[in-house]
Amino acid sequence: MRGHPLAGSDVTVADVERHPWPDPVDPARFATMKVRADRFVYEEKKAYILGRNAAGILEIALWMRGFEDFFCDLHLNPPLAEAILEKVTEIKMRYWQRALETVGENVMIVSEADDIATQRSLLISPEMYERYVAARHRRLFEHIKKTARARVYIFYHSCGAVKDMIPQLIDEGIEILNPVQVSAGGMDTRALKREFGRDITFWGGGVDTQRVLPFGTPEEVKAEVKRRIEDLAPGGGFVFNTVHNVQGDVPPRNYMAMWEALLEYGLY
Repeated sequence: MRGHPLAGSDVTVADVERHPWPDPVDPARFATMKVRADRFVYEEKKAYILGRNAAGILEIALWMRGFEDFFCDLHLNPPLAEAILEKVTEIKMRYWQRALETVGENVMIVSEADDIATQRSLLISPEMYERYVAARHRRLFEHIKKTARARVYIFYHSCGAVKDMIPQLIDEGIEILNPVQVSAGGMDTRALKREFGRDITFWGGGVDTQRVLPFGTPEEVKAEVKRRIEDLAPGGGFVFNTVHNVQGDVPPRNYMAMWEALLEYGLY
């Protein structure tokens, strides 16, 4: 990230309105969307996941303003914080309106994201989240479900220690949680399944990509995969996936160990 376009102590709500925000309904965004969805569903017989146009509401606000400035705004300049969050929400809602109308009935899962946590804790307090973000998430998810031509499931991505916010996220309307960062604070997979397994699907958490997959032995990778499947799979509601993307430093033997363990323990 090279800079923050709305950073600085002299930025006003008017500056937010004047900023040249991207056009969420630019026809180029949707030129091949319907064709790809139809191919997935009718030719390849797969479920189609419709992707978001950008990062999350809180994330984009932090990037546009800069972390330090935006965190200060939450306390010292709420109108400015609200203006940025609202602008991002409006852009995302306009995108989803056009995207869902374009695809029609062929979408099953809608992918949204908003990184709200660090490795150890939340980025903002639950009180701040409730004040500034929760209602906008809820409005966005309700808009998606209302606009969709068929029943869709909300796939929500947030890295980090999100356990304390999972009840709130469920209340907002998410049905799938990703990436289930098992190395973050409080993200014990057995406890997550016990507490929330009746309400959401865990999409991820299949193997730790921070330490075990890149630096462990093949035996440790297999043991990790076995443990996560045993924790998350019982009763369904689990889609095996790594915790975020597999990086280039992962030894091929460890990748194969993960795959072999998945085939051995993960078919049910």
